[in-house]
Amino acid sequence: MKDKRQVIRSLAQRIRNKYHAAVAEVGDNDAWQVASLGIACVSNSARHCEQMIADIVSYIEASRLDAEIVEETREIIDFEPSA
Repeated sequence: MKDKRQVIRSLAQRIRNKYHAAVAEVGDNDAWQVASLGIACVSNSARHCEQMIADIVSYIEASRLDAEIVEETREIIDFEPSA
């Protein structure tokens, strides 16, 4: 578990530094072979957020050859302030 936490901590910090996105382990904390990460970005453009998340996923796949992304869920929340 200690090794897993170090890998997750390192990956999360590199994502934060490179993409200025929020990253947290959001599940599977007790499973040493699996990690669930939540990644969030804020922008005034949904297209920018989609591209940023796609870039982060590509970065994870390229930088962590020992890891496999088995499921991915995306949600865009569009906030329109009332006049």
